[in-house]
Amino acid sequence: MLNPTIVRNKPDYVKERLSTRGVAPEEIDEYLELDAQNRQLIAQAEQLKSQKNKLTEDVKGLAKGSDDWQAQIDQLKSFNEEIKGIEANQKEIASKLNYIAIRLPNIPDDSLPVGPDEAADVEMRKWGDIPEFDFKPKDHWDIGEDLGILDFNRAAKVAGARFVYDVGDGARLERAIYNFMLDMHREQGYTEIIPPYLVNAQTMYGTGQFPKFKEDVFTVEDEGLTLIPTAEVPLTNFYANEILNEADLPIYVTAMSPCFRSEAGSAGRDTRGLIRMHQFHKVEMVKFSKPEDSMDELEKMTQNAQEVLEKLGLAHHVIVLSTGDTGFSSRKTYDVEVWMPAQNKYREISSCSDCWDFQARRAMIRYRKADGTVDYLHTLNGSGLAVGRTLAAILENYQQADGSVKIPDALVPYMGGQTVIKKD
Repeated sequence: MLNPTIVRNKPDYVKERLSTRGVAPEEIDEYLELDAQNRQLIAQAEQLKSQKNKLTEDVKGLAKGSDDWQAQIDQLKSFNEEIKGIEANQKEIASKLNYIAIRLPNIPDDSLPVGPDEAADVEMRKWGDIPEFDFKPKDHWDIGEDLGILDFNRAAKVAGARFVYDVGDGARLERAIYNFMLDMHREQGYTEIIPPYLVNAQTMYGTGQFPKFKEDVFTVEDEGLTLIPTAEVPLTNFYANEILNEADLPIYVTAMSPCFRSEAGSAGRDTRGLIRMHQFHKVEMVKFSKPEDSMDELEKMTQNAQEVLEKLGLAHHVIVLSTGDTGFSSRKTYDVEVWMPAQNKYREISSCSDCWDFQARRAMIRYRKADGTVDYLHTLNGSGLAVGRTLAAILENYQQADGSVKIPDALVPYMGGQTVIKKD
């Protein structure tokens, strides 16, 4: 949620920045009008309550049943009715204001390239050499099916499209990947957490998934719980409605979890393979930071994700997302994209975002400064990495002419010394 003081004090700036994210200036005008009405009604109610309290004290000094006493009692009843009417009006105005406020996206940072979509994203840096093959590289789904380690057909039989069985060395490789990632993040200073995989609506609201993106998730209607689309949701809300100490910041946490997404609107996109699934594993990084440090923490988090790919020997690049491509809750986002030989292009494998105080305001996560004052902290989140996409990248980049797949050196210890996956 946006800082209302910024919207009030810098309306032209807010309109200009949010227009690059598709928000019409009229929405900000309506927000400001409702905000002014809401504050005016609150002030009127408070003024009447003050007068009522004074009158209540005056009544105590009057003889009960006297004409003056009765006149004061009638005035108190009038105050009560007027206050009741103002509060009802204020509640209605506040509801309309809140409806707009919780649907406004975060203000994009001034450093972002301006553009409506991914076409305006800008490459920041590259790492690694793109592999060359003396044969035509196969797609990861063909590699996995030929080796018998990925089974999409049987998954479709029991669950439908966009599901997969990892079998044998496929399951072992996926487990090796996320254990390797968790160990790396522990070395980078993150505390590992196993979070709930079902969360309530308030938790989804805290990180910005609700109410705008309800169609993107799976909800257990009878229980009022939602399967998490990412561990960002339970990790960020770990400190919901709490006040942390400044001396404890920054705080780094990480988790491996299954993620569940309906992939609404993705019909026809990545219909084969592991890139766009309804269920997948992901290792998530989340940070809680002082406001003045959060942009530096974003750079560090992005580097943390890159270090995983570097250890795995996977070529990748980092792009900064344009204003129109940046996620709802994010102030600034870097995507890390890994090279996929069969597609002959980079594909997203990590997204690292600084949300500033946007999520903290929704989830009421604050910190107490050394001087005793309390303010909202900044939250950050990033994939470290999407496990299924990492498995896909390994299959494609480490495939051999005979159909086998080499295991990256960093994963060999996690595979019990196994160095290659080949057909039985």
